[in-house]
Amino acid sequence: MRPFFLLDSQFSFFILLAMSITQNLKTIHDTIHKAATNWGRDAHDIALIAVSKNQDDDKIRQTLDAGHRVFGENRVQEASEHWSQARAHYSDLTLHLIGPLQTNKINDAIALFDVIHTIDREKLARKLGDALKAQGKSIPCFIQVNIGEEEQKAGIAPADLPDFLAYCRDECGLDIIGLMCIPPVDEPAALYFALLQKMARHHGLPHLSMGMSDDYEKAIPLGATFIRVGSAIFGNRP
Repeated sequence: MRPFFLLDSQFSFFILLAMSITQNLKTIHDTIHKAATNWGRDAHDIALIAVSKNQDDDKIRQTLDAGHRVFGENRVQEASEHWSQARAHYSDLTLHLIGPLQTNKINDAIALFDVIHTIDREKLARKLGDALKAQGKSIPCFIQVNIGEEEQKAGIAPADLPDFLAYCRDECGLDIIGLMCIPPVDEPAALYFALLQKMARHHGLPHLSMGMSDDYEKAIPLGATFIRVGSAIFGNRP
């Protein structure tokens, strides 16, 4: 009887996992709707990106089964392993690159991702622009801003945004739709979200990629249009 017990246990685990992820998604969407309503926003203007980096295939499949179709990945290679085959089965899938992009991975990224959130240096902007032009493509992009000016984080300094934005648009031909940031861990996130919102408004950029599992509620009143949530959906990463 032992093999049957193991099968029953595995089946129960996957049922519980599916229920957990479905409930987590519902909780987050309810929170988004409540926060948006309280601040006079339309919840439909706020996209939930499920951050699937380092998650196993079972959790990703359960999220897809729950009807979610917008995912974010940090690394091109891992994203390819997760999504190359799934693309054929989910025509409405949208993939966001939310981690650093190496210049030698640009063509792979163009082939896989629908949106890139991490344009942060001239060399990357130039090479990405050249590759897109050569392929006759256009991909919506965000400029990553090192909003707290932390040495260990990627992104351009806030003071460099005007010149870098002009370079990305005018010299590289990139479709820059907004700004992205990761605020300092030990400081009030809302202060940095407010600064990013001010910068985006000043430059006429409609989108803000900000807010993660621990702070997305604070990002919604300050104009977030994309929030990047991982552990609140999937649980802690392995």
